[in-house]
Amino acid sequence: MERFKPDARGYYGAYGGAFIPEMLLPNVAELQANYLSIINTESFREAFHKLLRDYVGRPTPLFYSDNLSKRYHTQVLLKREDLCHTGAHKINNTIGQLLIAKHLNKQRIIAETGAGQHGVATATACALMGMECTVFMGSVDMQRQAHNVERMRMLGAQVIPAESGSKTLKDATNEAIREWIRHPKDTHYVIGSVVGPHPYPDMVALFQSVISEEIGKQVQEQFGKAHPDVVIACVGGGSNAIGAFYHFIDNEHTRLIAVEAGGMGLESGKTAASIALGRKGIIHGSKTYLMQTDDGQIVEPHSISAGLDYPGIGPAHAYLRDTNKIEVVSITDEAALKAGLMLTRTDGIIPALESAHTIAYLEHLQAGPDDVVVVNLSGRGDKDLITYQNYFNHEQ
Repeated sequence: MERFKPDARGYYGAYGGAFIPEMLLPNVAELQANYLSIINTESFREAFHKLLRDYVGRPTPLFYSDNLSKRYHTQVLLKREDLCHTGAHKINNTIGQLLIAKHLNKQRIIAETGAGQHGVATATACALMGMECTVFMGSVDMQRQAHNVERMRMLGAQVIPAESGSKTLKDATNEAIREWIRHPKDTHYVIGSVVGPHPYPDMVALFQSVISEEIGKQVQEQFGKAHPDVVIACVGGGSNAIGAFYHFIDNEHTRLIAVEAGGMGLESGKTAASIALGRKGIIHGSKTYLMQTDDGQIVEPHSISAGLDYPGIGPAHAYLRDTNKIEVVSITDEAALKAGLMLTRTDGIIPALESAHTIAYLEHLQAGPDDVVVVNLSGRGDKDLITYQNYFNHEQ
């Protein structure tokens, strides 16, 4: 297939672009001018795929769940991104971006993180490649993801709390951008999702597209089919979803379902369903769907899952929604928590709360008994054990 990509200015239809402070123009222009030529060199591809294989542990399994298949009367397979080194898909992107940073002779890495998985993946890649690492994380997220904070520190990263706004992912991203403005020459900012100014959405999508590439091959091997019938992935910023969807975007025979964090319900005012409730706006350097007030102020998002607690969405997903290439649904906090426990009890897999949203949607999926349904299990649930425990202790 022809690669799904933005135009020369970084737009997917009406969404994308690079809305950045003047101080960041040299950094972003340097990336725009060089990222594709670097990625397409034989030396880069060899190094990247060798690390994915030998360090990350790819390809990740596509696990046929007998229990879920019987429960939901369709063929359910779990793409086990939770089995990647560090416990989530995030490492695919951080390995790729650090290899680019080395090509550009950067000495220092900064990143933002919500659930902590991107922060851990960045700190891990920095330890591997001998680079200085600073991670910004909302202080609320630091409390609910204390396990990942300690992992980052053990890996040698400095973790700096963001104390503004809702003290979550949006605010950590704000702080990381401010830091990049202060240190533009020697620092590379590793954005963890398909958000931010061009070329980040495209660059991250390319690194995560390995997920759908593997899904296609594995479905062929296991079922003799050229493609799955349904692919389901959760969306916050949207990196695991674009990775799972990438090679099926122009395949009219595969349904692509993006599951947003409904929080306490779409009408509750406590939600992170930015595609369902958002309007066109600019956040963190790109034009996309954004939850905002009538006068353009960002509405603070809410999700039980730190990785989905973001008021916007990647511009590629906004475009895919407008062109009806993806279906967008939402799942509440409570439904995600219950689905996470269900998967744990039926299959012995504790999912990240982000991934639990996708499992919860199986209850609503209309699919036939012979349909091949792939659920992208984007991360493992170790980081969420306290949240799970608090909820179920309260319920008992």
